[in-house]
Amino acid sequence: MNTIGLNKEKSNELAKSLNDLLANYQVFYTNVRGFHWNVKGEKFFELHTKFEELYDDLIIKIDEIAERILTLGHHPEYRYSAYNEVSEIKEAAQTSDGIRDVESILESLQVLIKKQRVILDHSGDANDEGTNSLMSDYIREQEKLVWMYSAFLNK
Repeated sequence: MNTIGLNKEKSNELAKSLNDLLANYQVFYTNVRGFHWNVKGEKFFELHTKFEELYDDLIIKIDEIAERILTLGHHPEYRYSAYNEVSEIKEAAQTSDGIRDVESILESLQVLIKKQRVILDHSGDANDEGTNSLMSDYIREQEKLVWMYSAFLNK
């Protein structure tokens, strides 16, 4: 057992999955910052504000994921070179097209939700309520964002 009473092997696997999730969050965060800085056009004011809200939320989640990895007794990855190697979410090409940016955000949210569902499954199996609760909260919030951004795109 580790220091918080969880099976060490299962905690190791969860920490690996959380580090992978952290990499995806970091790349996504950087993409959204770029979208915020560079968006232009008819929906500038609306999207500029929405992108800022999103990256403010992402930075909080990044910190929570890193702290959860530490709580499990492991070290969060912090190098962007490592993030770029493992992240399924890739760096976005520079764009000022708000519609394309929202499409990219939706694609990234789908990746995160998929990964979080796998972690949710494994954390339940490990009796890791802390990770389980975190993933459950993130999934609920992001499913709503998918609905809202999809509605913006009229999908």
